[in-house]
Amino acid sequence: MRRTLTATGRQDRLRIGPWRGDPAVAIVSPRPGTTPSPVAVARAVVEVTGRGFRSILTPALSWNEQGVFLGQGFEVHERLHLLGHDLRRRPTAHADGVRLRRARRTDVRAVLALDGLAFDTFWRFDRAGLDDARRATPRSRFTVAEIDDRLVGYHVTGMAGRLGYLQRLAVHPDVHRRGIGTALIGDALDWCARRHASSVLVNTQETNLGALRLYHQLGFVDEPTGLAVLELDLATGTP
Repeated sequence: MRRTLTATGRQDRLRIGPWRGDPAVAIVSPRPGTTPSPVAVARAVVEVTGRGFRSILTPALSWNEQGVFLGQGFEVHERLHLLGHDLRRRPTAHADGVRLRRARRTDVRAVLALDGLAFDTFWRFDRAGLDDARRATPRSRFTVAEIDDRLVGYHVTGMAGRLGYLQRLAVHPDVHRRGIGTALIGDALDWCARRHASSVLVNTQETNLGALRLYHQLGFVDEPTGLAVLELDLATGTP
């Protein structure tokens, strides 16, 4: 089940589906850049409950977006750093011995295997999660990095309006510190700059100190407020 529920208007479109293929956990996602009404969120909770899910998660939400969900009984599952890049000083999209190219359909299996090595169980992508990341914005770029024809990293980057979003960045643990992450980030920022983005946003877990350090080194700065993934336990009303 993966569908869009509309409550009262365009800003109230909420996408509902299983979280990473888990039949017990649903994800309820508002349209990027919009805040749904309490009526829309309440309707989504009723529909998800009726379909037998035991809990609901949200995607990473900004401070402004969180309020309506918190008002419906959601609580914070995990907080994330939010960083922005003004695109004025961009890292080079190059690393010695590394080839960057646009991803192909035949890369998906290797991409998901790599993603499973780069992230813990909660955050790793299945096929639906990867598809969602690519479709979250009107335009997107899906790039892989290779060493000797072996896939060692990838990014998914999107644009909505003049804002760019580095949706996903993963590098194989065996090849850390070889400039692959820097090259992939450079490719993402260059793509957004060519499309006249004003800035690019990225989020990362508070515990992912290595990623945070890399983003800071490459010119990202912390935004005033972070993000949070929210959760509602449908049995108790709490996470």
